[in-house]
Amino acid sequence: MQSVREKTQRLLAQLSKGIYEKEEIIRLSLLAAVAGESVFLLGPPGVAKSLIARRLKFAFRDGKSFEYLMNKFSTPDEIFGPVSIKKLKDEDRYERLTDNYLPGANVVFLDEIWKAGPSIQNALLTVLNERIYRNGETDVKVNVKGILAASNELPPVGEGLEALWDRFLLRTVIGEIRQSGNFISMILSTEDVYKDTLAEEEKITAEEFEQWNKAIETVAVPDEVVNVIQVIRLKLEEYDAKNDPPFRIYDRRWKKIVRLLRTSAFLNGRNKVDLMDCFLIAYCLWSHPEQIDVAWEIVAETIRKHGYTLAVNLAALRKEINQFEDEVKTETKIPNTVFSEELYLIDRQYFEVLGIENHFEGKYIKSIEFEKLSIDEPTTIGVYDENEKLTYRVKARKGKGEHQVELTYNSQAIILPLKTHKVEKTTYLYKKPHPLVEKYWDEHAEKLSAFIAAQKERMYREAPAELRHSRENLFVDKRLAELVEANHTETLNALNALELSVEKIRHYYKNL
Repeated sequence: MQSVREKTQRLLAQLSKGIYEKEEIIRLSLLAAVAGESVFLLGPPGVAKSLIARRLKFAFRDGKSFEYLMNKFSTPDEIFGPVSIKKLKDEDRYERLTDNYLPGANVVFLDEIWKAGPSIQNALLTVLNERIYRNGETDVKVNVKGILAASNELPPVGEGLEALWDRFLLRTVIGEIRQSGNFISMILSTEDVYKDTLAEEEKITAEEFEQWNKAIETVAVPDEVVNVIQVIRLKLEEYDAKNDPPFRIYDRRWKKIVRLLRTSAFLNGRNKVDLMDCFLIAYCLWSHPEQIDVAWEIVAETIRKHGYTLAVNLAALRKEINQFEDEVKTETKIPNTVFSEELYLIDRQYFEVLGIENHFEGKYIKSIEFEKLSIDEPTTIGVYDENEKLTYRVKARKGKGEHQVELTYNSQAIILPLKTHKVEKTTYLYKKPHPLVEKYWDEHAEKLSAFIAAQKERMYREAPAELRHSRENLFVDKRLAELVEANHTETLNALNALELSVEKIRHYYKNL
C-alpha cells in the first residue's frame, strides 16, 4: 500500500502532466484543497486558471467541479442553484436545487470574483471559511474541497470586499509561459489536457480525506517553527509601522497558516512541521503585488537566521586559537625599532627641493611628478611657490643619490636634495623556539585539531533529521533548502576556517 507521500507525489505528477510552468500553482491548489483552504490567482485571461481547477477535481474520486465567470449581473441562482418551485409551492420552503451548482461541487473555480454582487459575496463567506452554505433556513455542510478564484486585478478599495479577500489564504500570481521550449511544446501538443488520466485507485476517497484531516490535527509544530512564525509576525508589525500599504495579518489567518503547514508536513509523510514548510507562509501574507518580494524576503531571511544546526561554542574555540597564536608570536617575534630617512610630504602632494630658490622662483615639486621620474630620460615637471602657483617648468630626472632630483638650468645639470625627516619603524626579528616549547605547541595544536575534527564529525553524524529531507518537500522549491541549511553550513565552514588557522600557526613556527 502506497504511503500518503507517495500518493501525493503521484497525484501532483499526474495533475501537472501536459500543463507547462504551472506546477507551483497545482501544488498549492492541491495542498489548499486538502487543508480546506482557498487560493486566489492574480493574472490575465488565457493562462490556464480554469484548467487548473478542472484538473484539480481529478484528484478526488467522484470529483465534481463548478466554474463560473462572474459579472455585475450575476445572480445567486447562477452560482448556488435555482429556487425549488415545488418546495416553495408544496411546503412553503425557500430552498435552492444545489446539486449541479457550487454547493454540490468538490472543486470550484470563480473567475472575476470581485464582480460578484453583495448577495453572492455574503453567501460565499461562510462557504469559504466554514464550508457551510445556508440553503433557506438550513445550514448545509458542503463537500467543497478546493476553491480557486481568479481575477486580473485586486479587490477594489471601499467596496466592502475586504472580508471576502481575507478568506483566500493562499495568493499567487499566474502568468503566461516564459520558456520558449515549453511554449512550443504547448502550442504543438495535441494532448487533451481536460481528460482525466488518473486511475481511480490513485484518487483521494472521501474516507481518506476524512482520515487525513484527523491526522493533520495531530501533526506537531516544533519550537523552531513556532519561533520562526513569531519572528515573522514581529517583522511584519515593524514593517506595518513604517510602510503603506501595511500587511495587517490577524489571528484567524495565523491559525489557518499553521494548519496549512501541518497539512504540508502530513502530505510529505512527516509527523511534524519543519522549516521548509515555513516557506509556504510567504504565499499567505501579501495583499498588494508590491508586498510579494517583501513577504518572501522576510520569510526567507527569518528561516535562514533560525535554521537547523548543532550547538558548537565557536566563540570559545576561536578565543583559544587566538590566544595560542598570540603566545607563539610573542615567543618568536622580537620587535626591533629603527629610524629611517624618508621624504617629507607637504600637504599630501608636494616635496620641498632644498637650495632650489637660488635658481628658480618657488621651491616645491609635486610628489606624483617626482615619482614618475627615472634616472635616465629627463621629463618636464613644474616648480611651485608657497601658494601652490606654478612658477616654472623644467626638465628633470631622479638623481643618482637617494632623495635627489637633477634639474636642467641654463643648459647645466643641477643636483639638489629633497627635504627629508626621520621616521621610526618597528621591524621584527624571528627566532626558532626551544625544542621543549615547540613540543608543547605541537601537543596544543594537535589537541585543537582533534577537537575541531570531532566537532565536524558530530556535525555530520548528529545533523538534525530535517536536513536529510529538506530537498524533498513536495510543495516548496528544493533550491530554498540552502536557506534552511545555512546555519549548519556556516558552522561547518567556520570549523574548517578554524582548522586552517591552527595549521597556519603550526606551519609558521615549524618553518622559522
